[in-house]
Amino acid sequence: MTSSVRRVGVLALQGDFREHLSVLNELGAHTVEVRVPHDLESVDALIVPGGESTTIGRLATLYGMIEPLRKHIKHGMPTLGTCAGMIFLASRVTDGDQPLIGALEASVERNAFGRQNESFEVDIPVKGLGDPVRAVFIRAPLIEEVGDGVEVLARHRGRPV
Repeated sequence: MTSSVRRVGVLALQGDFREHLSVLNELGAHTVEVRVPHDLESVDALIVPGGESTTIGRLATLYGMIEPLRKHIKHGMPTLGTCAGMIFLASRVTDGDQPLIGALEASVERNAFGRQNESFEVDIPVKGLGDPVRAVFIRAPLIEEVGDGVEVLARHRGRPV
C-alpha cells in the first residue's frame, strides 16, 4: 500500500468482506465498510470481495451502487476484485446475465474450475510478492481474456486468475 492511500473501503454487501477487513486492519490500514454510495466519498481505494457475483450485483443495484462505483473507478480509484468481486468488476461474463460494473476490461467465466466438491488449493506466484501465495479455488472464475490496460497479477496453468 502506498502512502497516498489512506482509507481502504471494502464493498460490504455480501460475501467475505469481514475477512478482507480483518486482514487489512491487521496490516494497519484504515478501513471503511462500503454499503451505500456516500460511503465511497470517504475512501481512497476499494476492494470488492468474493461471495456470489449475481447476489452482489443485485444488492449493488438495490442500494444504488452501480453508477457511483463506475464513476469513482473511472475517475481513478484503485480497485481490486477477488473472485466474485472480480466478476462484478468485469466488462463481460460469458455464462450469465447479471449486473456488472464494466471497469475491468476482461471476459470472465463463472465457476470455471468446477463445483464445490472440485475445489482445490495451490501455491501461485503473485507479481510484487516474494513467496508464492496459497490460492483457494472454490467455484472460482476463469479469466478468458483481458484488455490492454489490465495488469495480470497471477496466473494458474498459464491463465490469468
